[in-house]
Amino acid sequence: MDFALPEEHEAFRDIARRWVDAEVPKSWARELEADEDNYPFALWDKFTEAGFHGVGIAEEYGGQGGDVQMQMVLARELARSLGGLAWIWGITSFAGSKSIGIYGTEEQKRKYLPQIASGNLKAAIAFTEPSGGTDLLGGMRSTARKVEGGWAVSGEKIWSSSAHVADRLLVLARTDSTVEKKHQGLTLFWMDPKQDAVKITPLAKLGMRSMGSCSIHMEEAFVADEDVLGTPDKAWYTLLPTLNNERIMVGSFCLGVLDGVLEDALDYAKERKAFGRPIGQFQAIQHYIADIATMLTTTELLVNYAAWKMSEGLDCGLESNMVKMVASENANKAADLGIQILGGMGYSAETDMQRYWRDSRLWRIGPITNEMVRNSIAETLGLPRSF
Repeated sequence: MDFALPEEHEAFRDIARRWVDAEVPKSWARELEADEDNYPFALWDKFTEAGFHGVGIAEEYGGQGGDVQMQMVLARELARSLGGLAWIWGITSFAGSKSIGIYGTEEQKRKYLPQIASGNLKAAIAFTEPSGGTDLLGGMRSTARKVEGGWAVSGEKIWSSSAHVADRLLVLARTDSTVEKKHQGLTLFWMDPKQDAVKITPLAKLGMRSMGSCSIHMEEAFVADEDVLGTPDKAWYTLLPTLNNERIMVGSFCLGVLDGVLEDALDYAKERKAFGRPIGQFQAIQHYIADIATMLTTTELLVNYAAWKMSEGLDCGLESNMVKMVASENANKAADLGIQILGGMGYSAETDMQRYWRDSRLWRIGPITNEMVRNSIAETLGLPRSF
Protein backbone atom coordinates (compact mmCIF):
# COMPACT_ATOMS: atom_id res chain seq x y z
CA MET A 1 0.00 0.00 0.00
CA ASP A 2 1.46 3.37 -1.07
CA PHE A 3 0.74 6.31 1.24
CA ALA A 4 2.87 8.81 -0.70
CA LEU A 5 1.40 11.65 -2.70
CA PRO A 6 1.67 11.37 -6.51
CA GLU A 7 4.91 12.78 -7.89
CA GLU A 8 3.13 15.79 -9.40
CA HIS A 9 1.61 16.68 -6.05
CA GLU A 10 4.94 16.29 -4.26
CA ALA A 11 6.58 18.68 -6.71
CA PHE A 12 3.76 21.21 -6.27
CA ARG A 13 4.05 20.90 -2.48
CA ASP A 14 7.75 21.74 -2.63
CA ILE A 15 7.06 24.79 -4.81
CA ALA A 16 4.27 25.97 -2.50
CA ARG A 17 6.43 25.48 0.59
CA ARG A 18 9.29 27.53 -0.80
CA TRP A 19 6.83 30.22 -1.88
CA VAL A 20 5.29 30.42 1.59
CA ASP A 21 8.68 30.75 3.27
CA ALA A 22 9.74 33.50 0.88
CA GLU A 23 6.50 35.44 0.37
CA VAL A 24 4.29 34.98 3.44
CA PRO A 25 6.52 34.26 6.46
CA LYS A 26 5.00 33.91 9.91
CA SER A 27 6.25 37.32 10.99
CA TRP A 28 4.22 38.98 8.23
CA ALA A 29 1.21 36.80 8.98
CA ARG A 30 1.27 38.09 12.58
CA GLU A 31 1.27 41.67 11.34
CA LEU A 32 -1.60 41.07 8.92
CA GLU A 33 -3.73 39.21 11.45
CA ALA A 34 -3.25 41.85 14.14
CA ASP A 35 -4.64 44.61 11.91
CA GLU A 36 -8.26 43.71 12.55
CA ASP A 37 -9.72 46.76 10.81
CA ASN A 38 -8.07 46.22 7.44
CA TYR A 39 -8.55 43.33 5.04
CA PRO A 40 -5.14 42.10 3.80
CA PHE A 41 -5.48 42.91 0.11
CA ALA A 42 -1.71 42.54 -0.23
CA LEU A 43 -2.03 38.87 0.69
CA TRP A 44 -4.80 38.34 -1.86
CA ASP A 45 -2.59 39.97 -4.49
CA LYS A 46 0.28 37.64 -3.66
CA PHE A 47 -2.01 34.65 -4.20
CA THR A 48 -3.00 36.17 -7.52
CA GLU A 49 0.59 36.67 -8.64
CA ALA A 50 1.40 33.06 -7.73
CA GLY A 51 -1.60 31.76 -9.70
CA PHE A 52 -3.09 30.06 -6.63
CA HIS A 53 -6.64 31.26 -7.30
CA GLY A 54 -6.57 29.07 -10.40
CA VAL A 55 -5.71 25.83 -8.59
CA GLY A 56 -8.61 23.43 -9.03
CA ILE A 57 -10.01 25.37 -12.02
CA ALA A 58 -9.69 23.69 -15.42
CA GLU A 59 -7.26 25.24 -17.87
CA GLU A 60 -10.06 25.80 -20.38
CA TYR A 61 -11.51 28.35 -17.93
CA GLY A 62 -8.20 30.07 -17.29
CA GLY A 63 -7.17 28.00 -14.27
CA GLN A 64 -4.10 26.00 -13.32
CA GLY A 65 -5.90 22.67 -13.25
CA GLY A 66 -5.30 20.22 -10.44
CA ASP A 67 -7.56 17.88 -8.51
CA VAL A 68 -8.86 17.91 -4.93
CA GLN A 69 -5.57 16.50 -3.64
CA MET A 70 -3.68 19.38 -5.25
CA GLN A 71 -6.09 21.84 -3.67
CA MET A 72 -5.52 20.27 -0.25
CA VAL A 73 -1.75 20.33 -0.64
CA LEU A 74 -1.93 24.08 -1.19
CA ALA A 75 -4.32 24.58 1.75
CA ARG A 76 -1.88 22.80 4.06
CA GLU A 77 1.17 24.72 2.94
CA LEU A 78 -0.57 28.10 3.22
CA ALA A 79 -1.87 27.41 6.73
CA ARG A 80 1.58 26.41 8.03
CA SER A 81 2.45 30.10 8.06
CA LEU A 82 -0.85 31.91 7.68
CA GLY A 83 -3.06 29.86 9.98
CA GLY A 84 -6.66 31.00 9.56
CA LEU A 85 -5.66 33.71 7.09
CA ALA A 86 -5.33 30.91 4.53
CA TRP A 87 -9.14 31.08 4.37
CA ILE A 88 -8.68 34.24 2.30
CA TRP A 89 -7.71 31.89 -0.50
CA GLY A 90 -9.99 29.04 0.61
CA ILE A 91 -13.31 30.87 0.73
CA THR A 92 -13.26 31.91 -2.90
CA SER A 93 -11.82 28.54 -3.88
CA PHE A 94 -14.85 26.85 -2.30
CA ALA A 95 -17.62 29.39 -2.84
CA GLY A 96 -16.52 30.25 -6.33
CA SER A 97 -14.38 27.75 -8.18
CA LYS A 98 -15.66 24.56 -6.53
CA SER A 99 -19.33 25.57 -6.40
CA ILE A 100 -19.59 27.01 -9.89
CA GLY A 101 -17.14 24.45 -11.23
CA ILE A 102 -19.32 21.58 -10.01
CA TYR A 103 -22.91 22.72 -10.51
CA GLY A 104 -22.72 25.92 -12.53
CA THR A 105 -24.00 26.07 -16.09
CA GLU A 106 -21.53 26.28 -18.94
CA GLU A 107 -22.39 29.98 -19.32
CA GLN A 108 -21.74 30.58 -15.61
CA LYS A 109 -18.43 28.75 -15.75
CA ARG A 110 -17.21 30.73 -18.75
CA LYS A 111 -18.29 34.01 -17.17
CA TYR A 112 -17.05 33.58 -13.61
CA LEU A 113 -14.28 30.97 -13.43
CA PRO A 114 -11.77 33.04 -15.44
CA GLN A 115 -12.46 36.00 -13.14
CA ILE A 116 -11.79 33.83 -10.08
CA ALA A 117 -8.67 32.24 -11.55
CA SER A 118 -7.22 35.65 -12.39
CA GLY A 119 -7.87 37.00 -8.89
CA ASN A 120 -10.42 39.53 -10.11
CA LEU A 121 -13.35 38.10 -8.15
CA LYS A 122 -13.63 37.51 -4.41
CA ALA A 123 -16.50 35.40 -3.11
CA ALA A 124 -18.03 34.81 0.32
CA ILE A 125 -20.40 32.20 1.74
CA ALA A 126 -23.72 33.38 3.18
CA PHE A 127 -25.45 30.30 4.60
CA THR A 128 -25.61 30.62 8.40
CA GLU A 129 -28.62 32.33 9.97
CA PRO A 130 -28.53 34.26 13.28
CA SER A 131 -31.23 32.01 14.74
CA GLY A 132 -29.91 28.78 13.26
CA GLY A 133 -26.19 28.19 13.69
CA THR A 134 -25.54 24.52 13.01
CA ASP A 135 -29.29 24.00 12.55
CA LEU A 136 -29.00 25.49 9.08
CA LEU A 137 -32.22 24.02 7.71
CA GLY A 138 -34.35 24.48 10.80
CA GLY A 139 -33.13 28.03 11.30
CA MET A 140 -33.52 29.13 7.69
CA ARG A 141 -35.49 32.40 7.65
CA SER A 142 -34.06 34.00 4.52
CA THR A 143 -36.54 33.88 1.65
CA ALA A 144 -36.59 34.70 -2.04
CA ARG A 145 -39.60 35.44 -4.23
CA LYS A 146 -39.79 35.40 -8.00
CA VAL A 147 -39.85 38.80 -9.68
CA GLU A 148 -39.49 39.90 -13.28
CA GLY A 149 -36.10 38.80 -14.59
CA GLY A 150 -34.96 37.24 -11.35
CA TRP A 151 -35.49 36.95 -7.62
CA ALA A 152 -35.85 39.28 -4.62
CA VAL A 153 -33.99 37.92 -1.57
CA SER A 154 -34.66 39.05 2.00
CA GLY A 155 -33.23 37.89 5.31
CA GLU A 156 -30.23 37.85 7.64
CA LYS A 157 -26.96 35.97 7.48
CA ILE A 158 -24.11 35.86 9.98
CA TRP A 159 -20.46 34.79 10.16
CA SER A 160 -19.94 35.38 6.46
CA SER A 161 -16.15 35.66 6.22
CA SER A 162 -14.80 38.38 3.91
CA ALA A 163 -18.31 39.41 2.84
CA HIS A 164 -17.40 43.09 3.28
CA VAL A 165 -14.89 42.89 0.40
CA ALA A 166 -16.63 40.23 -1.70
CA ASP A 167 -17.69 40.73 -5.30
CA ARG A 168 -20.21 37.88 -5.02
CA LEU A 169 -22.08 36.16 -2.20
CA LEU A 170 -23.09 32.50 -2.36
CA VAL A 171 -26.49 32.84 -0.67
CA LEU A 172 -28.83 30.06 0.42
CA ALA A 173 -32.51 31.03 0.80
CA ARG A 174 -35.92 29.40 0.97
CA THR A 175 -37.98 29.72 -2.19
CA ASP A 176 -40.80 27.31 -1.30
CA SER A 177 -42.35 27.18 2.19
CA THR A 178 -44.95 24.53 1.34
CA VAL A 179 -42.56 21.59 1.33
CA GLU A 180 -42.83 18.51 3.54
CA LYS A 181 -39.15 18.36 4.55
CA LYS A 182 -36.81 21.19 5.61
CA HIS A 183 -34.13 20.36 3.04
CA GLN A 184 -36.61 20.91 0.21
CA GLY A 185 -37.52 24.27 -1.33
CA LEU A 186 -34.08 25.90 -1.04
CA THR A 187 -32.25 27.78 -3.79
CA LEU A 188 -28.64 28.96 -4.25
CA PHE A 189 -28.03 32.51 -5.46
CA TRP A 190 -24.82 34.08 -6.79
CA MET A 191 -25.60 37.55 -5.46
CA ASP A 192 -23.94 40.88 -6.17
CA PRO A 193 -23.52 42.44 -2.69
CA LYS A 194 -22.82 45.90 -4.07
CA GLN A 195 -26.43 47.06 -4.07
CA ASP A 196 -28.37 49.26 -1.66
CA ALA A 197 -30.57 46.32 -0.65
CA VAL A 198 -27.58 44.58 0.98
CA LYS A 199 -26.04 45.85 4.23
CA ILE A 200 -22.85 44.19 5.49
CA THR A 201 -21.40 44.74 8.98
CA PRO A 202 -18.06 43.29 10.16
CA LEU A 203 -18.06 41.51 13.55
CA ALA A 204 -15.35 41.51 16.21
CA LYS A 205 -14.10 38.01 17.03
CA LEU A 206 -11.39 35.94 18.70
CA GLY A 207 -9.32 34.80 15.72
CA MET A 208 -8.89 35.16 11.95
CA ARG A 209 -9.20 38.84 12.64
CA SER A 210 -8.15 40.84 9.60
CA MET A 211 -10.04 38.71 7.09
CA GLY A 212 -13.32 39.89 8.60
CA SER A 213 -16.49 37.97 9.40
CA CYS A 214 -19.77 39.77 8.85
CA SER A 215 -23.47 39.95 9.37
CA ILE A 216 -25.55 40.54 6.23
CA HIS A 217 -28.97 42.14 5.97
CA MET A 218 -30.85 41.69 2.68
CA GLU A 219 -34.05 43.55 1.91
CA GLU A 220 -35.43 42.60 -1.50
CA ALA A 221 -31.91 42.18 -2.89
CA PHE A 222 -32.07 41.38 -6.59
CA VAL A 223 -30.49 38.32 -8.22
CA ALA A 224 -30.93 37.80 -11.95
CA ASP A 225 -32.22 34.48 -13.24
CA GLU A 226 -28.86 33.73 -14.84
CA ASP A 227 -27.22 33.94 -11.39
CA VAL A 228 -29.26 31.15 -9.85
CA LEU A 229 -26.93 28.20 -9.25
CA GLY A 230 -28.41 24.80 -9.94
CA THR A 231 -32.14 24.09 -10.03
CA PRO A 232 -34.46 26.34 -7.98
CA ASP A 233 -35.83 24.59 -4.87
CA LYS A 234 -33.20 21.81 -5.20
CA ALA A 235 -30.17 23.51 -3.64
CA TRP A 236 -29.62 21.03 -0.83
CA TYR A 237 -29.06 18.16 -3.25
CA THR A 238 -26.67 20.38 -5.19
CA LEU A 239 -24.70 21.42 -2.11
CA LEU A 240 -24.03 18.05 -0.53
CA PRO A 241 -21.00 17.05 -2.67
CA THR A 242 -19.34 20.44 -2.14
CA LEU A 243 -19.81 20.29 1.64
CA ASN A 244 -17.50 17.27 1.68
CA ASN A 245 -14.91 19.36 -0.15
CA GLU A 246 -15.23 22.13 2.43
CA ARG A 247 -14.70 19.72 5.33
CA ILE A 248 -11.63 18.17 3.77
CA MET A 249 -10.30 21.66 3.12
CA VAL A 250 -10.78 22.53 6.80
CA GLY A 251 -8.85 19.38 7.65
CA SER A 252 -6.03 20.48 5.35
CA PHE A 253 -5.85 23.91 6.96
CA CYS A 254 -5.70 22.23 10.37
CA LEU A 255 -2.91 19.99 9.08
CA GLY A 256 -0.97 23.09 8.07
CA VAL A 257 -1.47 24.51 11.56
CA LEU A 258 -0.10 21.28 13.00
CA ASP A 259 2.97 21.68 10.78
CA GLY A 260 3.51 25.19 12.07
CA VAL A 261 2.96 24.23 15.70
CA LEU A 262 5.45 21.35 15.55
CA GLU A 263 7.98 23.49 13.71
CA ASP A 264 7.84 26.26 16.32
CA ALA A 265 7.71 23.90 19.30
CA LEU A 266 10.84 22.05 18.17
CA ASP A 267 12.76 25.27 17.50
CA TYR A 268 11.90 26.68 20.91
CA ALA A 269 12.62 23.42 22.75
CA LYS A 270 16.10 23.34 21.23
CA GLU A 271 16.92 27.01 21.86
CA ARG A 272 15.30 27.82 25.20
CA LYS A 273 17.36 26.94 28.26
CA ALA A 274 16.23 26.50 31.85
CA PHE A 275 18.02 24.99 34.84
CA GLY A 276 21.19 24.94 32.81
CA ARG A 277 20.02 22.91 29.83
CA PRO A 278 17.69 23.07 26.77
CA ILE A 279 14.06 22.51 27.77
CA GLY A 280 13.84 19.92 24.98
CA GLN A 281 15.83 17.67 27.29
CA PHE A 282 12.98 17.63 29.82
CA GLN A 283 10.76 14.58 29.60
CA ALA A 284 7.50 16.56 29.90
CA ILE A 285 8.43 18.73 26.91
CA GLN A 286 9.48 15.67 24.92
CA HIS A 287 6.10 14.03 25.61
CA TYR A 288 4.23 17.14 24.46
CA ILE A 289 6.22 17.26 21.23
CA ALA A 290 5.78 13.52 20.66
CA ASP A 291 2.02 13.98 21.07
CA ILE A 292 1.97 16.85 18.57
CA ALA A 293 3.95 14.82 16.02
CA THR A 294 1.59 11.87 16.44
CA MET A 295 -1.47 14.09 16.01
CA LEU A 296 0.09 15.51 12.84
CA THR A 297 0.72 12.11 11.28
CA THR A 298 -2.73 10.82 12.22
CA THR A 299 -4.35 13.88 10.66
CA GLU A 300 -2.17 13.67 7.55
CA LEU A 301 -3.20 10.09 6.83
CA LEU A 302 -6.89 10.86 7.21
CA VAL A 303 -6.76 14.05 5.12
CA ASN A 304 -4.88 12.35 2.30
CA TYR A 305 -7.24 9.38 2.32
CA ALA A 306 -10.38 11.52 2.16
CA ALA A 307 -8.92 13.78 -0.54
CA TRP A 308 -7.90 10.74 -2.57
CA LYS A 309 -11.41 9.26 -2.35
CA MET A 310 -12.95 12.53 -3.50
CA SER A 311 -10.47 12.84 -6.37
CA GLU A 312 -11.38 9.31 -7.47
CA GLY A 313 -15.09 10.12 -7.39
CA LEU A 314 -15.70 7.74 -4.49
CA ASP A 315 -18.17 8.32 -1.66
CA CYS A 316 -16.27 10.20 1.05
CA GLY A 317 -19.05 11.60 3.24
CA LEU A 318 -18.03 9.58 6.30
CA GLU A 319 -14.34 10.31 5.84
CA SER A 320 -14.84 14.05 5.26
CA ASN A 321 -16.75 14.27 8.54
CA MET A 322 -14.03 12.34 10.35
CA VAL A 323 -11.36 14.59 8.83
CA LYS A 324 -13.07 17.76 9.96
CA MET A 325 -13.56 16.46 13.51
CA VAL A 326 -10.17 14.85 14.06
CA ALA A 327 -8.13 17.57 12.35
CA SER A 328 -9.75 20.49 14.18
CA GLU A 329 -9.43 18.85 17.58
CA ASN A 330 -5.84 17.80 16.95
CA ALA A 331 -4.83 21.24 15.69
CA ASN A 332 -6.41 23.06 18.62
CA LYS A 333 -5.00 20.64 21.20
CA ALA A 334 -1.54 20.81 19.60
CA ALA A 335 -1.60 24.62 19.62
CA ASP A 336 -2.56 24.54 23.29
CA LEU A 337 0.38 22.24 24.02
CA GLY A 338 2.54 24.58 21.98
CA ILE A 339 1.56 27.49 24.19
CA GLN A 340 2.49 25.38 27.23
CA ILE A 341 5.88 24.54 25.73
CA LEU A 342 6.64 28.19 25.04
CA GLY A 343 5.35 29.24 28.45
CA GLY A 344 4.86 32.99 28.72
CA MET A 345 6.10 33.50 25.17
CA GLY A 346 3.35 31.18 23.94
CA TYR A 347 0.84 33.67 25.32
CA SER A 348 2.64 36.58 23.69
CA ALA A 349 1.49 38.20 20.46
CA GLU A 350 5.15 38.14 19.43
CA THR A 351 4.88 34.42 18.68
CA ASP A 352 2.50 32.35 16.56
CA MET A 353 1.20 29.74 19.02
CA GLN A 354 -1.55 31.98 20.32
CA ARG A 355 -2.60 32.74 16.73
CA TYR A 356 -2.68 29.06 15.81
CA TRP A 357 -4.78 28.36 18.91
CA ARG A 358 -7.26 31.19 18.25
CA ASP A 359 -7.71 30.30 14.59
CA SER A 360 -8.01 26.53 15.08
CA ARG A 361 -10.57 27.00 17.85
CA LEU A 362 -13.09 28.15 15.25
CA TRP A 363 -12.73 24.97 13.21
CA ARG A 364 -14.16 22.95 16.09
CA ILE A 365 -17.35 24.99 15.59
CA GLY A 366 -17.59 25.76 11.90
CA PRO A 367 -18.58 25.06 9.23
CA ILE A 368 -20.37 22.50 11.42
CA THR A 369 -19.88 21.74 15.10
CA ASN A 370 -17.93 18.63 15.98
CA GLU A 371 -20.87 17.48 18.07
CA MET A 372 -23.06 17.46 14.96
CA VAL A 373 -20.28 15.73 13.03
CA ARG A 374 -20.29 12.95 15.62
CA ASN A 375 -24.07 12.65 15.25
CA SER A 376 -23.66 12.28 11.50
CA ILE A 377 -20.92 9.68 11.83
CA ALA A 378 -23.03 7.63 14.25
CA GLU A 379 -26.03 7.83 11.93
CA THR A 380 -23.87 6.69 8.99
CA LEU A 381 -22.94 3.64 11.06
CA GLY A 382 -26.58 2.69 11.39
CA LEU A 383 -27.58 4.31 14.69
CA PRO A 384 -30.89 6.22 14.94
CA ARG A 385 -30.94 9.94 14.27
CA SER A 386 -30.40 11.91 17.47
CA PHE A 387 -31.77 15.30 16.42
